[in-house]
Amino acid sequence: MLHARPEDLEKSAGIVIRRHPLQPLRELFRLRMDKSTARVGVVTLAFTALFGLIAGRLVMLAVTSDNVSETRRATASEISSARPDIVDRNGEILATDVKTVSVFAEPRNIVDKDEAVELLTAVLPDLNASELREKLGTKKGFVWVKREITPRQQAEVHRLGIPGVGFLPENKRVYPNAQVAAHVLGFANIDNVGIAGMEKYIDGQGLQDLNGAGFNLKAEDLKPVELSLDLRVQHIMRDELVKAMQKYKAKAAAGAIVDVNTGEVISLVSLPDFDPNNPVDALEKDRINRINVGVYEMGSTFKAITTAMALDSGKFTINSTLDARSGLRYGKFTIGDYHGTHRILTVPEVFIHSSNIGTARMALGIGVDGHKAFLKKMGQLDRLRTELPENAEPLVPPRWGELNTVTIAFGHGIAVAPLQAVMATAALVNGGWLIKPTFLKRTEVEAREDAVRVIKPETSEAMRYVMRLNAERGSATRAAIAGFYVGGKTGTAEKVIGGRYSKNKLLTTFMAISPSDKPRYLILTILDEPQGLPETYGFATSGWNAAPTTGNIIERAAPLLGIPPRFEPPTNAFPLMTKLGAWGTR
Repeated sequence: MLHARPEDLEKSAGIVIRRHPLQPLRELFRLRMDKSTARVGVVTLAFTALFGLIAGRLVMLAVTSDNVSETRRATASEISSARPDIVDRNGEILATDVKTVSVFAEPRNIVDKDEAVELLTAVLPDLNASELREKLGTKKGFVWVKREITPRQQAEVHRLGIPGVGFLPENKRVYPNAQVAAHVLGFANIDNVGIAGMEKYIDGQGLQDLNGAGFNLKAEDLKPVELSLDLRVQHIMRDELVKAMQKYKAKAAAGAIVDVNTGEVISLVSLPDFDPNNPVDALEKDRINRINVGVYEMGSTFKAITTAMALDSGKFTINSTLDARSGLRYGKFTIGDYHGTHRILTVPEVFIHSSNIGTARMALGIGVDGHKAFLKKMGQLDRLRTELPENAEPLVPPRWGELNTVTIAFGHGIAVAPLQAVMATAALVNGGWLIKPTFLKRTEVEAREDAVRVIKPETSEAMRYVMRLNAERGSATRAAIAGFYVGGKTGTAEKVIGGRYSKNKLLTTFMAISPSDKPRYLILTILDEPQGLPETYGFATSGWNAAPTTGNIIERAAPLLGIPPRFEPPTNAFPLMTKLGAWGTR
């Protein structure tokens, strides 16, 4: 018997029955043995596709998450690296890290970028909307929105709840004393990388290498860097130099105090200065470190070096005499004295009268080659390198003849960094040891390991003697603060303007030692273009401005430096000079 299919019967009867769209699937899943194989195949295929889709999505999420987290980790590692504290010789904080927070964004995960820009600029109004929109329009996995925000700003951004916007912790460098030690400390940038000064020096000692190698250091892992500076003395020197600039209407000022036995720089100030917390004007040309980076003709302070050279050579003694009755003529040039005595002078008299003629005759007695060799030995012809990355090459005559020796003898024709001149002068009074200056704390024993003897102890006593004599009877009397047995040498140099010396633009310097019988510290003061005042009788030379300024510094700082006042002069402070009957000992 033939069996007809239901659909054939429906057609033959003229009946049209509408079938359900899922009828084929229903047929497939009816419990009929001939359909079981097909059902298993479809289910298997469906589950395979489903699990494949899930697996693909998981892989994609894993890769994306890894990339983003890797970006975050790399950025966090770079910006969160800590720096060691910088402290002064007494442990006072000069620079330290504080924790702060920055806002970042992941442009790929931000759905509505315009809305994100609108919301973020509403709570962070100093953001540039167009720049932010451009950042968020990229396909990058990480961009900065704003660095170093306040806790209130962090809370406001957090409340916005924008997907793809988050926070990263950072270390921000702060300088609690603002400008006080700016030129020594330098500063670190927003990524906590040292840009100048001791901050750059620290990075050069391996800190940045460790950070680059992936060592995410913490502040507690790092030993503080102990400087030679004394913060108390630094405050005093800056305060007195600010007052001097105002009083004498100088365009700039600078000063330094150095321990003559260790080479430690106890204080260094250069004005105008800057705030390392916000160093926007640090690169202005008038903000340079004048003690390290500037090079200047040091004027008559250089006569101390010339006098020591003459005495140490054996060709002159403390009782030698020099003819200063008339000027020295070299072609169209005549070397004269500012306050001429027009007579024959002893070596101490040449020093206290600051005689150019007498000093030049000493240098000529040594000769050009001997003069150059002595200045080389004293570190005046080569760049002085210290821990500070910033330093300057001295300006030395390319052709050095007899006339050069004459003018360099009294501080003209050669320009050096003031710290170089300080180093040499310290050697003249500490017994004859040339000690390279340092901005790190060290002992006298450590300093002597690399020290070089440059003059005899007898010569050093003679230099201490004439410097003290100058404070008693010469141009340094206005720095002779009672009780501290000060000695010193003034220097006034005409500045070179347009290739010519200007008589109206002066650089005045003063180098002082205290106490003169057994010096511990050398104090340098510089004033750039000071003006004459009624109380100085219109004079703008060093004895009228730099010397009294140095006296003010000594009066305030000496007790803090461990130099107690002595109101009775020491007995037989210069025994060799007394024995030799040097001028002024009777």
